[in-house]
Amino acid sequence: MATECTGQDADGQGHMAPEINVAIIKDGPYLVTGGVPLSQQWIVTNADGESLEYQEGQRYAEVAQYALCRCGQSANKPFCDGTHQRIGFDGTETAARQPYLNQAKTIEGPTMYLTDAEPLCAFARFCDVHGRIWNIIQHTVDATAQEIVKHEAAHCPGGRLVVWDRATRRPIEPVFEPSIALIEDTAKEVSGPIWVRGGIPIMSSEGSTYELRNRVALCRCGKSKNKPYCDGSHVPE
Repeated sequence: MATECTGQDADGQGHMAPEINVAIIKDGPYLVTGGVPLSQQWIVTNADGESLEYQEGQRYAEVAQYALCRCGQSANKPFCDGTHQRIGFDGTETAARQPYLNQAKTIEGPTMYLTDAEPLCAFARFCDVHGRIWNIIQHTVDATAQEIVKHEAAHCPGGRLVVWDRATRRPIEPVFEPSIALIEDTAKEVSGPIWVRGGIPIMSSEGSTYELRNRVALCRCGKSKNKPYCDGSHVPE
Protein backbone atom coordinates (compact mmCIF):
# COMPACT_ATOMS: atom_id res chain seq x y z
CA MET A 1 0.00 0.00 0.00
CA ALA A 2 1.00 3.65 0.13
CA THR A 3 4.02 4.70 2.15
CA GLU A 4 4.69 7.97 3.89
CA CYS A 5 7.42 10.58 3.66
CA THR A 6 8.43 13.48 5.87
CA GLY A 7 6.54 16.69 5.25
CA GLN A 8 4.56 19.41 6.95
CA ASP A 9 0.84 19.90 7.09
CA ALA A 10 -0.90 23.28 6.80
CA ASP A 11 -0.17 24.24 10.42
CA GLY A 12 3.56 23.57 10.02
CA GLN A 13 3.73 21.00 12.81
CA GLY A 14 5.83 18.53 10.84
CA HIS A 15 3.20 15.81 10.55
CA MET A 16 3.86 12.99 8.12
CA ALA A 17 2.47 13.71 4.65
CA PRO A 18 1.30 10.80 2.49
CA GLU A 19 3.45 10.06 -0.53
CA ILE A 20 1.80 10.54 -3.92
CA ASN A 21 1.27 7.24 -5.71
CA VAL A 22 -1.25 4.95 -7.38
CA ALA A 23 -1.42 1.44 -5.91
CA ILE A 24 -3.13 -1.30 -7.91
CA ILE A 25 -5.25 -3.47 -5.67
CA LYS A 26 -5.29 -7.13 -6.76
CA ASP A 27 -8.44 -7.68 -8.86
CA GLY A 28 -9.68 -4.38 -7.44
CA PRO A 29 -9.40 -0.62 -7.88
CA TYR A 30 -6.59 1.89 -8.18
CA LEU A 31 -5.92 3.38 -4.75
CA VAL A 32 -4.70 6.96 -5.20
CA THR A 33 -2.84 8.46 -2.26
CA GLY A 34 -1.41 11.89 -1.61
CA GLY A 35 -4.25 14.27 -2.44
CA VAL A 36 -3.78 13.99 -6.22
CA PRO A 37 -6.11 16.39 -8.10
CA LEU A 38 -8.75 14.60 -10.20
CA SER A 39 -10.66 16.05 -13.15
CA GLN A 40 -12.31 15.18 -16.44
CA GLN A 41 -10.57 15.98 -19.71
CA TRP A 42 -12.80 15.99 -22.79
CA ILE A 43 -11.28 15.48 -26.24
CA VAL A 44 -12.15 18.48 -28.41
CA THR A 45 -12.64 17.61 -32.08
CA ASN A 46 -13.10 19.43 -35.36
CA ALA A 47 -16.04 18.94 -37.74
CA ASP A 48 -14.40 15.78 -39.10
CA GLY A 49 -14.13 14.26 -35.64
CA GLU A 50 -10.34 14.66 -35.48
CA SER A 51 -8.83 15.10 -32.01
CA LEU A 52 -7.44 18.60 -31.51
CA GLU A 53 -7.17 19.48 -27.83
CA TYR A 54 -8.27 18.64 -24.31
CA GLN A 55 -10.88 20.67 -22.44
CA GLU A 56 -11.21 20.34 -18.70
CA GLY A 57 -14.60 19.25 -17.41
CA GLN A 58 -15.64 18.43 -13.88
CA ARG A 59 -13.14 18.88 -11.10
CA TYR A 60 -13.60 16.57 -8.16
CA ALA A 61 -13.14 17.63 -4.56
CA GLU A 62 -9.58 17.07 -3.41
CA VAL A 63 -9.24 14.34 -0.80
CA ALA A 64 -6.19 12.61 0.64
CA GLN A 65 -7.07 9.19 -0.77
CA TYR A 66 -9.60 7.74 -3.20
CA ALA A 67 -10.21 4.50 -5.09
CA LEU A 68 -10.87 4.60 -8.84
CA CYS A 69 -12.89 1.86 -10.54
CA ARG A 70 -10.77 -0.54 -12.60
CA CYS A 71 -13.39 -3.12 -13.60
CA GLY A 72 -15.61 -0.65 -15.48
CA GLN A 73 -18.79 -1.76 -13.72
CA SER A 74 -19.06 0.54 -10.70
CA ALA A 75 -22.39 2.33 -10.24
CA ASN A 76 -20.44 5.21 -8.71
CA LYS A 77 -17.92 5.92 -11.50
CA PRO A 78 -15.22 7.03 -11.51
CA PHE A 79 -14.97 5.69 -7.97
CA CYS A 80 -14.98 2.06 -6.89
CA ASP A 81 -18.15 0.75 -5.19
CA GLY A 82 -16.98 -2.83 -4.66
CA THR A 83 -18.62 -4.25 -7.78
CA HIS A 84 -15.34 -5.94 -8.77
CA GLN A 85 -15.86 -8.41 -5.92
CA ARG A 86 -19.40 -9.31 -6.96
CA ILE A 87 -18.55 -9.87 -10.64
CA GLY A 88 -15.26 -11.68 -10.01
CA PHE A 89 -13.16 -9.14 -11.91
CA ASP A 90 -9.84 -10.48 -13.18
CA GLY A 91 -7.40 -7.60 -12.98
CA THR A 92 -4.27 -9.61 -13.75
CA GLU A 93 -1.50 -7.27 -14.85
CA THR A 94 -0.16 -8.41 -18.20
CA ALA A 95 1.87 -5.41 -19.42
CA ALA A 96 5.52 -5.90 -20.27
CA ARG A 97 7.85 -4.65 -17.57
CA GLN A 98 10.72 -3.68 -19.86
CA PRO A 99 11.62 0.03 -19.91
CA TYR A 100 9.79 2.14 -22.48
CA LEU A 101 12.82 2.58 -24.72
CA ASN A 102 13.34 -1.18 -24.90
CA GLN A 103 9.79 -1.55 -26.25
CA ALA A 104 9.80 1.41 -28.63
CA LYS A 105 10.84 1.63 -32.25
CA THR A 106 12.48 4.81 -33.57
CA ILE A 107 11.36 6.90 -36.53
CA GLU A 108 14.06 9.32 -37.62
CA GLY A 109 13.52 12.86 -38.82
CA PRO A 110 15.95 15.62 -39.84
CA THR A 111 15.80 17.65 -36.59
CA MET A 112 13.75 15.38 -34.36
CA TYR A 113 13.06 11.71 -33.98
CA LEU A 114 10.07 9.82 -32.65
CA THR A 115 9.93 6.79 -30.36
CA ASP A 116 6.82 4.65 -30.53
CA ALA A 117 5.79 1.85 -28.14
CA GLU A 118 2.60 0.66 -29.84
CA PRO A 119 1.28 -1.50 -26.93
CA LEU A 120 0.76 1.72 -24.96
CA CYS A 121 -1.71 3.19 -27.47
CA ALA A 122 -4.83 4.52 -25.71
CA PHE A 123 -6.55 5.45 -29.00
CA ALA A 124 -6.91 9.20 -28.38
CA ARG A 125 -6.04 9.82 -32.08
CA PHE A 126 -4.23 13.16 -31.78
CA CYS A 127 -1.44 11.56 -33.80
CA ASP A 128 -3.62 11.21 -36.92
CA VAL A 129 -4.22 14.92 -37.61
CA HIS A 130 -2.35 16.86 -40.36
CA GLY A 131 -1.22 13.70 -42.13
CA ARG A 132 -0.15 11.55 -39.14
CA ILE A 133 2.81 12.15 -36.87
CA TRP A 134 4.89 9.31 -38.38
CA ASN A 135 4.91 11.17 -41.69
CA ILE A 136 5.25 14.68 -40.28
CA ILE A 137 8.41 13.77 -38.34
CA GLN A 138 10.12 13.42 -41.74
CA HIS A 139 9.55 17.13 -42.43
CA THR A 140 10.80 18.69 -39.20
CA VAL A 141 13.24 21.05 -40.91
CA ASP A 142 10.04 23.11 -41.12
CA ALA A 143 9.13 25.02 -37.94
CA THR A 144 5.41 24.39 -38.41
CA ALA A 145 5.99 20.65 -38.70
CA GLN A 146 8.08 20.77 -35.51
CA GLU A 147 5.24 22.37 -33.57
CA ILE A 148 2.68 19.88 -34.90
CA VAL A 149 4.87 16.94 -33.93
CA LYS A 150 5.45 18.32 -30.43
CA HIS A 151 1.74 18.99 -29.95
CA GLU A 152 0.58 15.59 -31.15
CA ALA A 153 3.13 13.60 -29.14
CA ALA A 154 2.44 15.63 -25.99
CA HIS A 155 -1.28 14.84 -26.28
CA CYS A 156 -0.67 11.08 -26.43
CA PRO A 157 -2.02 10.16 -22.99
CA GLY A 158 -0.36 6.76 -22.72
CA GLY A 159 3.09 8.07 -23.57
CA ARG A 160 3.23 5.73 -26.55
CA LEU A 161 4.79 8.56 -28.57
CA VAL A 162 7.74 10.64 -27.42
CA VAL A 163 9.51 13.26 -29.54
CA TRP A 164 13.24 13.80 -29.11
CA ASP A 165 15.56 16.62 -30.15
CA ARG A 166 18.26 15.18 -32.43
CA ALA A 167 20.90 17.70 -31.36
CA THR A 168 20.61 17.09 -27.61
CA ARG A 169 19.14 13.54 -27.69
CA ARG A 170 16.70 14.70 -25.02
CA PRO A 171 12.93 14.10 -24.98
CA ILE A 172 10.57 17.03 -25.54
CA GLU A 173 7.96 16.33 -22.89
CA PRO A 174 5.01 18.42 -21.62
CA VAL A 175 5.30 19.74 -18.08
CA PHE A 176 2.59 18.36 -15.80
CA GLU A 177 1.89 18.88 -12.14
CA PRO A 178 1.09 15.53 -10.51
CA SER A 179 -2.56 15.02 -11.40
CA ILE A 180 -5.05 12.50 -12.75
CA ALA A 181 -7.47 13.11 -15.61
CA LEU A 182 -10.43 11.03 -16.71
CA ILE A 183 -10.44 11.21 -20.50
CA GLU A 184 -13.84 11.47 -22.15
CA ASP A 185 -13.84 10.64 -25.86
CA THR A 186 -16.26 13.06 -27.49
CA ALA A 187 -16.17 11.62 -31.01
CA LYS A 188 -16.55 7.99 -29.95
CA GLU A 189 -18.99 8.84 -27.11
CA VAL A 190 -17.18 6.65 -24.59
CA SER A 191 -15.14 7.14 -21.47
CA GLY A 192 -11.43 6.77 -22.14
CA PRO A 193 -8.55 5.91 -19.85
CA ILE A 194 -7.28 7.31 -16.57
CA TRP A 195 -4.52 9.73 -17.55
CA VAL A 196 -1.85 9.78 -14.84
CA ARG A 197 0.40 12.82 -15.26
CA GLY A 198 3.47 14.34 -13.70
CA GLY A 199 5.57 11.32 -12.81
CA ILE A 200 3.28 9.65 -10.28
CA PRO A 201 4.56 6.20 -9.24
CA ILE A 202 2.34 3.26 -10.21
CA MET A 203 2.65 0.32 -7.80
CA SER A 204 1.71 -3.15 -8.97
CA SER A 205 -0.58 -5.42 -6.97
CA GLU A 206 2.54 -7.37 -5.99
CA GLY A 207 4.25 -4.29 -4.56
CA SER A 208 6.79 -3.50 -7.28
CA THR A 209 6.83 -0.15 -9.08
CA TYR A 210 6.33 0.29 -12.80
CA GLU A 211 8.77 2.46 -14.73
CA LEU A 212 8.30 6.06 -13.62
CA ARG A 213 7.06 8.12 -16.56
CA ASN A 214 5.75 11.61 -17.17
CA ARG A 215 2.41 10.27 -18.46
CA VAL A 216 0.64 6.95 -18.63
CA ALA A 217 -2.90 5.85 -19.45
CA LEU A 218 -4.48 3.26 -17.16
CA CYS A 219 -7.40 1.05 -18.19
CA ARG A 220 -10.73 1.84 -16.51
CA CYS A 221 -13.09 -0.28 -18.63
CA GLY A 222 -11.64 -3.58 -17.42
CA LYS A 223 -11.16 -4.90 -20.97
CA SER A 224 -7.55 -4.07 -21.77
CA LYS A 225 -5.27 -6.95 -22.68
CA ASN A 226 -2.31 -4.87 -21.52
CA LYS A 227 -3.34 -4.17 -17.93
CA PRO A 228 -2.81 -1.93 -16.10
CA TYR A 229 -2.38 0.18 -19.23
CA CYS A 230 -5.13 1.15 -21.64
CA ASP A 231 -5.00 -0.52 -25.06
CA GLY A 232 -7.98 1.23 -26.62
CA SER A 233 -10.45 -1.58 -25.81
CA HIS A 234 -12.95 0.99 -24.48
CA VAL A 235 -13.68 2.11 -28.06
CA PRO A 236 -16.31 -0.08 -29.77
CA GLU A 237 -15.27 -1.66 -33.03
